[in-house]
Amino acid sequence: MQSVWITGASSGIGAECAYRYAAEGARLVLTSSSADRLEAVAEGCRSLGASEVTVLPYDLSCPDGMDSLADKAWEAVGGIDIVMLNAGISQRTNVEDTSMDMIRKIMEINYFAPVAIAKALLPKMIGRGGGKMAVTTSIAGRFGFPLRCGYSSSKFALYGFFETLQAEYHDSGIGVTIVCPGRVRTNISRYALDKGGMPHGKLDPGQMNGMPAEAAARIITDAVRKGRREVLVGRKELLMVYIKRFFPGLCAVMSRKINPM
Repeated sequence: MQSVWITGASSGIGAECAYRYAAEGARLVLTSSSADRLEAVAEGCRSLGASEVTVLPYDLSCPDGMDSLADKAWEAVGGIDIVMLNAGISQRTNVEDTSMDMIRKIMEINYFAPVAIAKALLPKMIGRGGGKMAVTTSIAGRFGFPLRCGYSSSKFALYGFFETLQAEYHDSGIGVTIVCPGRVRTNISRYALDKGGMPHGKLDPGQMNGMPAEAAARIITDAVRKGRREVLVGRKELLMVYIKRFFPGLCAVMSRKINPM
């Protein structure tokens, strides 16, 4: 019976991954900033057969309590077999309209929080023989994307940290799966930050027409189970990852013409 901790578990990919693990009878710890939405997901997990569900709300933009949060998650289920570092926030502002405060907030939630949790769990996992970490990046972490300067930066940074973690701790039993979604039908655009740091409040057409979160969760949980190093999740937009790899100049031209909404 696996113990799984999921951040960003109150909706979208995080919630759907929670439901999949619940159906397998896992012990779950669910974290997001919204206690009410977490409770609703927790009830769904219990009804699907989760053996235990702990709701652990936390605002991941607050760095000081991260070690304590990790300790509580670990103790709640007697150790974490899989941590899914999925929480994140996006933006809809160009470079000139993106304040440094906004960039710092995005980096705190998208980069520093998963890094802090990974560092807190790492020695615990090694001490019990290993564990798995899955971290949600984005195709915007593989190439620059309009209206996403802070978001894209945070996702690029995740690749650097977690690829290093992969290399250093593979022989210690730590598996790392880097999850790279394209457009998935979630609420991330609704909560993305507009000019002034206010929620965008809209489900963008690109998001609306993306892969269903349930389908994405199936791909992600299968990839974690198989120990894949990286998994791309999405549809035709994933071609941009390969265009960047083999034709970087063409990717740069195409990126200028992408509809970022």
